[in-house]
Amino acid sequence: MKKLRLRWASYSEKFVHLALLRGFIKWIILGSGVGVLTGTASAVFLISLDHVTNLRMQYPWLLYLLPLGGALVSYLYLKFGKNSAKGNNLILEQINEGNETIPLRMAPLVLFGTLITHLFGGSAGREGTAVQMGGSLSEWFGRLLRINAVDRKILLICGISGGFGSIFGTPLAGTVFGLEVLAIGIIRYEALIPAFVASFVGNLITTSFWGVSHIHYQVGEIPALSFIVIIKVVFASILFGLTSIFFSELTHFLKKWYSQIFKNPMIKSAVGGFIVIGLVYLLGTRDYLGLGIPLIQDSFEEDVSPFAFLWKLVFTSLTLGSGFQGGEVTPLFAIGATLGNALADISHLYGPFLAALGFIAVFCGATNTPIACFFMGIELFGANGGVYMFIACIVSYLFAGHTGIYTSQRIGISKSHFITVREGTTLASIRAQEKKNLQKL
Repeated sequence: MKKLRLRWASYSEKFVHLALLRGFIKWIILGSGVGVLTGTASAVFLISLDHVTNLRMQYPWLLYLLPLGGALVSYLYLKFGKNSAKGNNLILEQINEGNETIPLRMAPLVLFGTLITHLFGGSAGREGTAVQMGGSLSEWFGRLLRINAVDRKILLICGISGGFGSIFGTPLAGTVFGLEVLAIGIIRYEALIPAFVASFVGNLITTSFWGVSHIHYQVGEIPALSFIVIIKVVFASILFGLTSIFFSELTHFLKKWYSQIFKNPMIKSAVGGFIVIGLVYLLGTRDYLGLGIPLIQDSFEEDVSPFAFLWKLVFTSLTLGSGFQGGEVTPLFAIGATLGNALADISHLYGPFLAALGFIAVFCGATNTPIACFFMGIELFGANGGVYMFIACIVSYLFAGHTGIYTSQRIGISKSHFITVREGTTLASIRAQEKKNLQKL
């Protein structure tokens, strides 16, 4: 076998297409392996998530256990989590730097933690869970095969793409998200085929093998392309980008604020749970708990409250800021869709149309992934409004500035030549520098 590998390597050096074929076959196999793992994990998660959500709806008293659930999950992370508490940022750091290990325990911990959050009524998403499970499982898969450091990073990208594509049923968006989220302004093309295979196979396993279906929304009427409509879309997209800044910065602020006041993470999460319960009774509604899918559906079918986006934003930031597990993306979909719906009367545009743009654009601004979000729009809403979706994504991406929900995300290229940012700087470093600048003033 060793002689065969050496002979193949020798031929590959002489004939470039043999080398390309070798790499192609290798990553078809490895990417498929990651796809099977992530697709299965996403299927288990989605089925379990539906179950706990139905339980919460059936037994409203479960909300009162939210502080206890938060304290329990924080205890488990304190006792067993180690660096798993970094979440998605740990995976991004390992792809960019590679000096820590992503433990296998991250997958069951984040799965259990997210289910507890949703069972008791926290406002959170599912993308973070899928990506963390994907990163953890792909790391384990790589160690099992004893891959080298370069292939390890590509395999972790596969884990991100496979987890994202399978959890939302968007294999193209999942592919590009894994390539684009690592560094602003740079796409890792060396992982293009592996990421696509992982995302495609992951989605196939989730839907075709396990039979899990995904929700789709009807946009309906798309306005004819005109100068005035483009101006209105640009204006709305600027608001989408600014909203993503508000969400990101509020969530980061609350994480820091909670940690400064409550040194014990269990007390921190318990207090966060009590605050969410108090807010529920202050507003007299439970519409802003959980994923927010009913809010999204309403945004495509009827008028929603003009402040729905703001309350969903506040509920999610309070939940995640206090240490509950779960992603940000589905709540970002709800925030964007409800904001788009609210802007319909002002802009005199069709509500579902603006809801679709807000759906992808607020998410785009918070993650700095315009191409992935554009593909997501095409996959979820169809290609008829493709021009408008692309405009919404790139404008929101620009006006979100150098902010985002992933503090370990790097800046490969500054969003503007008028803003000087050292290459490789993380969003966390920029936030720290901005704070120092403010203190000097």
